[in-house]
Amino acid sequence: MPAFNAENFIQQAIVSVKNQSHTDWELLIVDDGSRDQTKKIINEFHDARIKYFYQENQGVSSARNMGLDHMTGDYFCFLDADDYMPSKSLESRFNKLVLFPDLNFTDGAVSIFDHNLITKVDSWIPSCKGNILDQLLSLSGSCFWGLTWMIRRNTGKIYHFNEGLTHGEDLLFFIELALDGGLYDYTEDTVLHYRKGHASAMKDLKGLENGYRFIYGFLKENEKISTKQVSQFKQKAQNIIFKSYLGNYKFFNAFLSMIKRW
Repeated sequence: MPAFNAENFIQQAIVSVKNQSHTDWELLIVDDGSRDQTKKIINEFHDARIKYFYQENQGVSSARNMGLDHMTGDYFCFLDADDYMPSKSLESRFNKLVLFPDLNFTDGAVSIFDHNLITKVDSWIPSCKGNILDQLLSLSGSCFWGLTWMIRRNTGKIYHFNEGLTHGEDLLFFIELALDGGLYDYTEDTVLHYRKGHASAMKDLKGLENGYRFIYGFLKENEKISTKQVSQFKQKAQNIIFKSYLGNYKFFNAFLSMIKRW
């Protein structure tokens, strides 16, 4: 759990982990240089399973990487400090990984709520299974909504986010995992209550464009990715960027995004 100035919501997020039906967990909270009461709130929890780390502000990817470097479990997943886990979030995903040893990743449904986590405004559920590299690269939305996967940890593998990206780092993280192989499945149980009002990628469209362009460059250089897959990603990414600029009345940026060389 990365946390930055999360005093308004982090207590609720931590309580949601403590209320999990699956009780064999560790929660690694990385305080990314908060200047509010985040640390004080975290320290009010007296539970040996909760571990607190502090770093000067370096961004969410750096905070997640610190957590990944200190994890000890055989499975891991993520939770943002302003979201909430339903009580069976860990259990439902974990049980699939235990029952099916060939699975590397399990996912689940997401309920999207208003800023107060009271009114449900939308929902998402995965819609594919198996090897999902093609689905990730096609940006179909069938297996990627956000950081909702539970991942079987492979001994000796280093799990890290690209700290140079402000957008798209989660998609790139999953693409890199899928390139290593392994199968994906999901539970129809809700595994995350998402609080609408996050700092959205749509608020920094240049960062979004740069993220997609970086991933495109990564795919072009990777021998495991076919030319067709690279072209498919580029076309879909360009379309998303173009429509995002248009939707925010940035018409010149939309035009540039289509003619600028990838």
